[in-house]
Amino acid sequence: MAHQVSHQATDKKRVKVYELRDNDWFDRGTGFCTATYAITDDGCKDPRVIVESEDHPERLLLETKIHKDDGFQKQQETLILWQEPGSGVDMALSFQEAEGCALIWRFVSNVQQTFPNNLGGDDNLSDDLAVEVPAAINLPAAELGNLPEIESSMRIISASANGRDALAKFIMADDYISKLIPLVEMAEDLESLPDLHRLCNIMKTIILLNDTTIIEHAVSDDCVLGVVGALEYDPDFPSHKANHRHWLDNQGRYKEVVRIEDDQTRQKIHQTYRLQYLKDVVLARILDDPTFSVLNSLIFFNQVDILQHLQSNTGFMGELFSIFTSRRRDQKKKKDAVLFIQQCCAVAKSLQPPARQSLYNNLIAHGLMQVIHFGLKHGDVGVRIGATDILVSIIDHDPQMIRQTTYRQMHDNQPSLIDSLIDLLLVEGDLGVKSQISEALKVLLDQGILPQGPELVRLNGELPGRPRPQPASDPQQELFLTRFYERSAPKLFKPLLDLEHQADLSFAVQKASMFTTLVELLLIGMQEEFYIKQITEKHALSSTLNVFIETLPRDNLLSSACLELFEFIKRENIKDLMKYLVVNRRESLTGLSYMATFRDILLHYDQTQGYTANMDYFLEGEDDMPRKPPPNTRLMEHITVDASEEEYWNTSDPEEEEEEQHHDAMSNKMLPSNGPSTPSKPLVDYSSDEESDPNASLEGDAVVEGTPSSTPSGLPTVSPPAERLSEKRRREEDEEDELGKLMQNKRRNSSSLEPSVTNRSPRMTPRRKSLGGASGNGKIAINLSTSVRTGGSRSGDET
Repeated sequence: MAHQVSHQATDKKRVKVYELRDNDWFDRGTGFCTATYAITDDGCKDPRVIVESEDHPERLLLETKIHKDDGFQKQQETLILWQEPGSGVDMALSFQEAEGCALIWRFVSNVQQTFPNNLGGDDNLSDDLAVEVPAAINLPAAELGNLPEIESSMRIISASANGRDALAKFIMADDYISKLIPLVEMAEDLESLPDLHRLCNIMKTIILLNDTTIIEHAVSDDCVLGVVGALEYDPDFPSHKANHRHWLDNQGRYKEVVRIEDDQTRQKIHQTYRLQYLKDVVLARILDDPTFSVLNSLIFFNQVDILQHLQSNTGFMGELFSIFTSRRRDQKKKKDAVLFIQQCCAVAKSLQPPARQSLYNNLIAHGLMQVIHFGLKHGDVGVRIGATDILVSIIDHDPQMIRQTTYRQMHDNQPSLIDSLIDLLLVEGDLGVKSQISEALKVLLDQGILPQGPELVRLNGELPGRPRPQPASDPQQELFLTRFYERSAPKLFKPLLDLEHQADLSFAVQKASMFTTLVELLLIGMQEEFYIKQITEKHALSSTLNVFIETLPRDNLLSSACLELFEFIKRENIKDLMKYLVVNRRESLTGLSYMATFRDILLHYDQTQGYTANMDYFLEGEDDMPRKPPPNTRLMEHITVDASEEEYWNTSDPEEEEEEQHHDAMSNKMLPSNGPSTPSKPLVDYSSDEESDPNASLEGDAVVEGTPSSTPSGLPTVSPPAERLSEKRRREEDEEDELGKLMQNKRRNSSSLEPSVTNRSPRMTPRRKSLGGASGNGKIAINLSTSVRTGGSRSGDET
């Protein structure tokens, strides 16, 4: 546990704490920074930088320990950057005042000077280890003759981290860049291309040292043209020369719509532009990740400072927006003002949400909506694009800001922004502007996902639950939508409504393509259930098929359009429409089956037997849905009984009646009579069992003599009705069980079988049960009477 030593702490300075996340600086909050020593439990002093929250002083936004390898760097006058040694996260402190930044930086520098030198050996290391201590950096003099040696030395030294740090310190201490810049002009005068290529490699090595101080010095007014001049001669493209100096030296590219009085802010604007050009153009091909991150950090903090200064300058903002209210201002000045505000909004996208919200509120308060109105109606497409970019930037941040502004315009009966967007959408020829306007309108009119009502729950096959309380609707939003559909919607949809009253077909090719797109993409091509249902209910396809049949056998544009429509339905496999065509116009499709399109539609429908992918066909209707039983009733009391169904179940089955009649007839035949009994073929033949069992013949003969045939010869053989596979399997299992029982009884009672069989009554003969019958206990009785043999007399002798 560390205890702070308050008397050694520096004064508290107001700062913002930033953390680098995914190449974007995240604002962790605003607080007060102090640099102090903290005493640990073992009595050691740890130098630390602490930031207490401005809103909650008891909460620490930052507490970092100063190490010798943290890489603390000071950028400009108000920034300190470093990397946390444990997590490797890049951190930054942005001070409100340069004095506070200098005080904290002085403390950090003094602490790091007390640590052992990075280039020296460590006393804790063993004497047996050879520690390589690099020699002091000393580059050759900046002359054309020494360029090969300078290039080679820089390449060797920059191979290690310690070497890069030492080289960066030497370059800044000796002002080596300023000494190399005159060599570029000398080599150009001598037309020495090898020297120019070496100078380019040397400048690349210096910039890629990833030192913020060197980069800031390289883009300064004194050095920027010489640095980019050396980078124009890239040895990777020896036959080409870039034109960086001409681009950066052109002062006409910098336009001040309103004079910026602060020299520091103006200098930051120039520096930011050069850094962006260096990152995106000059070094785009060779940039590594560390240098790319440093350049982005410098650009980001410059942009934050510039925007904060501009929006806090009331005089500047008032003069900027007065350009659009004064009639004496020329159109070029207004155009530049729109483009300037567009750049401010583009830069604001990289800011944190609170800072971006403050900027947009400030712009709207000064009359940003009037600027957007002017830009949308401007004749220059660049100005229109700028106005739509401003609008889209605000909508992406918070669409409610534009909705509230539009609501105030509607309430005051002023021309609203929605009307201006619709007017531009109807006449705009640039596709980029049209797409941005359409997206802006969709976002402004979007109300989000509506809550699901009870009727939607019922359609999903579930019982409707208790409805949830709906949030109160916003009256401003209701008025906004009401005014839109009353005043703006007719103007927006007028081109579509005018198509209904167009009597002739004299239109250009562009309109023909538009009609085709409307029919296919907006109706059938969307494959939406609502539109498909409307097409089938209105019989639109039937009318189209009639038109196609009337045009045959001519092959013209109308028939081709109709055929293409049916081909689209077949190709996209829209089952509901194909089912409608086959069910309602099968005869017509059969007559057109010589065409592959209609033949495939018929074939596909017949193969699938009218299957439709629409799940509504399989959902139960509202009348078929199960309902909850009334309270305080039993489960089955609420079920109503259909009279026709009860009558069906109460009446006897025709098969049962036929079986009963057949049973009565057989019973009458089996009664004792004086006439001889005619033997018949048994139901089941067990010849194999009879041959293997010696008692089988004895039993069989006894049964023949004592029992008449179960099936009279005069009756026709009745085949059992067809049965299902499960019933057949169950019947076979029952037969096997019954046979097993009978065979056990036969072997057990073989000695007493004769008297038992001869005295058996005909009434005890088991009756064959109908295979399709539904009565009984489910067991099937088997008649085991054997067939009459030729040796019947011998059986009689044995008995």
